[in-house]
Amino acid sequence: MVSVKQNGQDCKLGTVVKSNSHCDYVVQLHTDRDVIEPPKVSDYGFGQFVTLETEKQHWAVGIVYNSQLFNPAFLNSGPQLTGVPDPLFTPDLIQETKTLLNVVLVGSLVHKGKQTYGQHGIPRHVVPVNTPVYRMDAKRRHQFHLSADNRPQFKYYGHLLNCGGTFANQLTQQVLTELGDSGLFSDADQRALQVLCKELTWKNTLGAMG
Repeated sequence: MVSVKQNGQDCKLGTVVKSNSHCDYVVQLHTDRDVIEPPKVSDYGFGQFVTLETEKQHWAVGIVYNSQLFNPAFLNSGPQLTGVPDPLFTPDLIQETKTLLNVVLVGSLVHKGKQTYGQHGIPRHVVPVNTPVYRMDAKRRHQFHLSADNRPQFKYYGHLLNCGGTFANQLTQQVLTELGDSGLFSDADQRALQVLCKELTWKNTLGAMG
């Protein structure tokens, strides 16, 4: 059993177990059976930015857009014991419930000398199974939203709307709102974010009325 604090990151959430597409990955969350300090509920909420990386390779930046609870015992129609089981012959039952996170990849971090900036869009490489996934702290989120010339950027807007799952509009609106409140964008860039956020709010409102 290992600690979740590895690779210089704030919190290790789990590992990649499968993919649904080139930019849609499934992450299995660590439990107290896997690590000493499993992630807290606040570490992997809807809209949480994450990084997929090892100590040697950074693969991608993603956003949690959905979650699933897996419980194999649900609606189990197998045979049941009619009497009291003999404790000498009763095996220990292992809890097999798991939490799965759906993550949409929106880009990657580029390290050039002392500078770190974001490259937005669909990552080119396939992320391997068992790649660790970490919660992205505020500093790295800030770096991801800076371009190579140190300008604020938000180039994955359309990609997030298309690939953010059933709640893509709500997810994009939440990301826009958090970016607007971060203080990273200013003047014309800040106004552009506000316009996009208002448009999404209007679309979501119309959708709810329809």
